[in-house]
Amino acid sequence: MDKPISEELNMNKDQVKGAAKDIAGKVQEEAGKVVGSTEQQAKGLKKQVEGKVQQNIGNLKEAVKDATKP
Repeated sequence: MDKPISEELNMNKDQVKGAAKDIAGKVQEEAGKVVGSTEQQAKGLKKQVEGKVQQNIGNLKEAVKDATKP
């Protein structure tokens, strides 16, 4: 059976979800710029920050996992 892509890329769920949220935030920010909505731009920026935080949590989990391997 094939491995999930996250395992092939050596990423945990937080890293994957965080990256997706960061990208979605970038899209939302740009869409806000196109339509002239500062509210959508701000929501996009917020989503990007949330995504980066979640990615960093995933990175920390991976670092702990790697450090505790025998």
